[in-house]
Amino acid sequence: MKNHLLIFLSLITLVACQPKDPTEQKIDHLLSQMTLEEKIAQMSQLAGEQYPEDLETYVRNGLGSMLNVMGEDANYYQRIAVEESRLGIPILFARDVIHGYRTIYPIPLGQAATFDLDLVKEAARLTAQEAMQAGIRWTFSPMVDISRDPRWGRVAEGYGEDTYLTSVMGAATVQGYQGSDSIIQLAACVKHFVGYGASEGGRDYNTTWIPEVQLRETYLPPFKASLDAGSLSIMCSFNEINGVPTSANKHLNVNLLRHEWQYDGVLVSDYASSQNMIAHGNCKDLREATLLSINAQMDMDMENHAYFKHLKELVEEGLVREEQLDVCVRDILRMKFRLGLFDNPYCAVENPVYYSSEALAAAQRAAEESAVLLKNNGILPLSSSPHHLTTVLICGPLANSQNDQNGTWCFDKVDSATVTPLMAFRELAKQGKICVIEQTGKHWSREESQTNIMQLTRLAKQADVVLYFGGEESILSGEARCRAHLDLPGDQSAQIRALKATGKPVVLTVMAGRPLCIGEDIERVDAVLYAFHGGTMQGPALANLITGVVAPSGRLPITFPQAVGQIPMYYNKKNSGRPTSNPVLYEDIPVGAAQFSIGADSYWLEYGDKPLYPFGYGLTYTTFEYGPVTVSDSILVSSSSCLIASCEITNTGTTDGVAVPQLYIRDLVGSITRPIRELKGFQRVNIPAGESRVVSFVLTEADLAYWHLAEGVDLGADGHYTYLAEAGDFHVWIAPHSAEGHPAQFTLKK
Repeated sequence: MKNHLLIFLSLITLVACQPKDPTEQKIDHLLSQMTLEEKIAQMSQLAGEQYPEDLETYVRNGLGSMLNVMGEDANYYQRIAVEESRLGIPILFARDVIHGYRTIYPIPLGQAATFDLDLVKEAARLTAQEAMQAGIRWTFSPMVDISRDPRWGRVAEGYGEDTYLTSVMGAATVQGYQGSDSIIQLAACVKHFVGYGASEGGRDYNTTWIPEVQLRETYLPPFKASLDAGSLSIMCSFNEINGVPTSANKHLNVNLLRHEWQYDGVLVSDYASSQNMIAHGNCKDLREATLLSINAQMDMDMENHAYFKHLKELVEEGLVREEQLDVCVRDILRMKFRLGLFDNPYCAVENPVYYSSEALAAAQRAAEESAVLLKNNGILPLSSSPHHLTTVLICGPLANSQNDQNGTWCFDKVDSATVTPLMAFRELAKQGKICVIEQTGKHWSREESQTNIMQLTRLAKQADVVLYFGGEESILSGEARCRAHLDLPGDQSAQIRALKATGKPVVLTVMAGRPLCIGEDIERVDAVLYAFHGGTMQGPALANLITGVVAPSGRLPITFPQAVGQIPMYYNKKNSGRPTSNPVLYEDIPVGAAQFSIGADSYWLEYGDKPLYPFGYGLTYTTFEYGPVTVSDSILVSSSSCLIASCEITNTGTTDGVAVPQLYIRDLVGSITRPIRELKGFQRVNIPAGESRVVSFVLTEADLAYWHLAEGVDLGADGHYTYLAEAGDFHVWIAPHSAEGHPAQFTLKK
């Protein structure tokens, strides 16, 4: 016993004598010198444009972060912070850099359509290079909110409806922003923690109610993946979740984020989100909101003034311990050290390099890969059609709108640097490859304009092919841009009807920030490219796709419903107790029978149960044949082996192409019911015409696990959830999209 005691004491001494991390030692030294007021200042972020006369005073008193201050202004205030404040702690300059700084890449929803993690990572890396030249070292991106409601305007900022796809896209973006060197280039901030995309009715800032198991299974994994990828910060959401605003949600911010996940990065409020708690009815005033926020370990207060106004008095009254502030300040200082700000606080404002050839090439490639071919009656590509690049009419509201094609959330774009489809086709005309007729006149008419339609009809009769570029204005998507109708705005549908009535082939290219319910428009045209808002180089990208220089390879990252009434509609749903087998549509109901029950299936009378286009869908200029799925073993033994699922894909056309095989599984029987399919992997595979490739995916027990409520625990009890796979039978698909393919079966034994 004496020997055991000596060993135990020796271990304690050994641990105590271990040298402390040098960064933590530096943080200890700074904290020991800071006054209460300086700690509060470090925990505050102010928007520079809001307080131009007072900023110098805030900075001299130790302000932690500034929003929307860049370039020479950033260096000006940084010099005050480093040289004139008492402790010389540098300021962290932040800005919303969402999908590009000057060079604009496709909106994140469009980037998700590439199913190309390397490209997404590269776009983030190049974005960081541009933003850092303006002194920006903190961006509030990526947004990894799962959304199954395209009415929500911020669906444009995320990666769609699927947990796995969003997780890997978010992680790739974090890695791109921050880099792999010891000094991180641009701090990522994964947002919005959590459940924001589940807002009722697709209305921004609205209530969410998400059971804990669903929260852990659907909404939390993308945040965990992004934090595991190294994200230096995370942002709370505006919404309340299960009755508690996220800014004050101790279950999320303390129990889960800090204790369960052991996260030591910065937790920042969203813009004035502490004040939102008053409107939510969670607290009576800003003072109480401050108390709730600090008790939920909210490190930094963004543009609320809550900490400045009330934190000192709360400490002095004993309602908040100063040690709570120390924990928050430590997180903030740690991020500044990780960014290397203490060694290099200034930005080089002279001769910044924007729109480099590397950045423009990546932006064009991203725009090419993000476009999804939804329909093609053989008219595309034009180079191989009977109309072989003769005379085309370029028309539609997005044909030459530099502002709109960049999409939402790109404050630093320069419209004059944006190349539109019309500009790209004009260049082809200069090269003698095509003859272009241009539309003039109204674009975004909110009512049918007979003058505009008559002009379009006259021009179309002079052309061999009509290229119509339609969609949404950029201002129709993004924050507080929720829509009740998901049609083409204005008189676009009327224009498409008139153009088709001329008998000329019509190619519709849609540039939008969300899925649109445009089935009738699609029926009227000969081909459809869904291109989202594609950024600076979308014009040349679309010209390449339409003329066949590049073949489409995008796949839908979100389900397209036929009508708004089908929302929420997503591929990984669960079966109802009476799943659809043979839907009866409204037009099939006999006269006088509508008042009676006509069946027990789960569908809509007007539309059946199918979407307009399923998750993962996308065509190209060739065809692929997927062979049967084979598995390396019919039995997967728990935790001791892996299983390999394989499939041979053959390019059965005459054109080289990119296949995007997607791996789905289904747990056939679960103690908690399981979705009918779940994405677990994907690849991009180049397959020459007439050739075949075998694709393989590895599955382990971890891929089959899901969250359970522990037995004997009351519903909602914190910390009593388990993540495990249950023994039983599974289906596995390797398919071109979520609604196709024949499964193989295997069994998990435990």
